Order: sequence, then structure tokens, then C-alpha cells
Amino acid sequence: MNPRLPAIIGPHHCGPGQPLVVIAGPCVIESRAICLQIAETLAALARQLPIQAVFKASFDKANRTSAGSFRGVGIDEGLETLAAVRRATGLPLTTDIHLPEQAAPVGEVCDLIQIPAFLCRQTDLLLAAAATGRAVNVKKGQFLAPVDMKHPIAKLLAGGCQDICLCERGTFFGYGRLVNDFTGLVAMRGFGVPVIFDATHSVQQPASLGGATGGDRSLVEPLARAAAAVGIDGVFFETHPDPDSSPSDGPNMVPLDRLRGVIENVLRIHDARQACPDELGPTA
Repeated sequence: MNPRLPAIIGPHHCGPGQPLVVIAGPCVIESRAICLQIAETLAALARQLPIQAVFKASFDKANRTSAGSFRGVGIDEGLETLAAVRRATGLPLTTDIHLPEQAAPVGEVCDLIQIPAFLCRQTDLLLAAAATGRAVNVKKGQFLAPVDMKHPIAKLLAGGCQDICLCERGTFFGYGRLVNDFTGLVAMRGFGVPVIFDATHSVQQPASLGGATGGDRSLVEPLARAAAAVGIDGVFFETHPDPDSSPSDGPNMVPLDRLRGVIENVLRIHDARQACPDELGPTA
């Protein structure tokens, strides 16, 4: 069995020649009202722009730097909030899981299951996600070479999952920062799966705020444009109406009122890239 290309994410088709998939939402569910505000904005953008939108928010952030940091509302309230978002907007949904037993209930609500970067090698987690029948998006570990992502793909295929996406979110470099090697996007697309670029986590500065992660949101759009020029099938943005008040990842997030402009600029490059096949190899 091989991965399905394009990958099917709810009503969307993610892959070469398809409209850009935009996964967006707050880092963590802090309230239903904020999730609905962001989702309604995203749904409006999807009606106005040639994108395929997916709403993302986490019910639990199990890898926070400090034990005292806000983790989220928990799986029960979180899935209720995500279901409310679908009812209000019709958007497909994604969230991340950290434990195998979370896969089945998340699969009942979400169209796409996200595997966190730190957990991308966890066999039981990948097999549990595959067993849901949903599409699975695996974030590349900050500690892995892009070519090593063939192993999570093989595990998902062994579990019966064909709708597989890989997500690039930067690699550890030195102390307190991440870097992106854009040749990795080409390498991962060579596995025959769609590749999504996580533009907001790529600008993280881990633990730079002492007990919390910092970042530089001014770099989000330049990195997203660069990734679009290399060739991607989707882009991931965390966004918030007031990022500086967000309990998680505020320094990295795109202000909600600037999201449209960022997406439009990325789309211009994405569309131009699709019109210009690679001369040294097959079109990705």
C-alpha cells in the first residue's frame, strides 16, 4: 500500500495541483468564544480566497516548557468546543494527540489528526491515529533529518492509513532557536505525500522567556513565502485576535486581522510556483 495523493482531509484534497490548504487557529483552546471568532474569520477567508481551510486548536499542550503553564481545557471540553466550531462554520477540524487512547475520540470529531513533532517516532501513537480512518499530519521532529520521516510514513501505512501529510516546523540549531532547511521540503515531498509548512512554530525561540517559549512573529510571512517558492501543499498558521494575551505561543502567532494579507502574499507565490515546473526534476 502506498500513500494516497492527494491526501483526503474531510472535503479537501491536499496535494500537487490542488488549492493551497491553510490550517489555522489558536495554539490552545482558551475559550469557545475566541475559537468561534477565529474560525468565523477563517471560514470567511475560505469563501473569498482560493484556499482549503482547516481549523486547528489544541485541547491540551502536553509539552509546555513549565509545569505551571496553561495546558488547555482538556479533551472533553476541547472536543465539545471543536464540534461547536464545525456546527457554526462547517470547517474541517484538526487537533493534536499525545496519547494513543486520545486517538479514537478525536477521530470522532476531527478530520485530520496531528502528531506533535516531539512524538513523531512513537509507534503506538501513530498506529492509534491510523486506526481512526482519518487523515494524519505528522510534524517532523526538531531532532530529525527530513529523510528520516520515511519511518513514520511506513508505520502509518502499516496501520492502514493512506491519507498522510508531513509537516515541517524547523530544526534545532545551537541554543534557543530553530532553523529551516528548505531542501527538506523537497526531500519529504519525494516520499509521495503532501507537505505542509508550519510557519509560526518555525519562528519559535524555545525557552527564551525563561519558563516559556518566545519567538519573532515578524519572520512568519517571509518563511511562509520562501516555503511556497520551494513548493508546499499547505501552510499552517497559529493566529489570535490578540496574540500577546494568548496563554501559549503568543510571540509566534499572526494577529487575526493580518491573516488575510499574509495568506494573499503566500498565495501569489504558491500560484506562480505551480505554473513553473522544476526543470531539473519532476514537478512536486
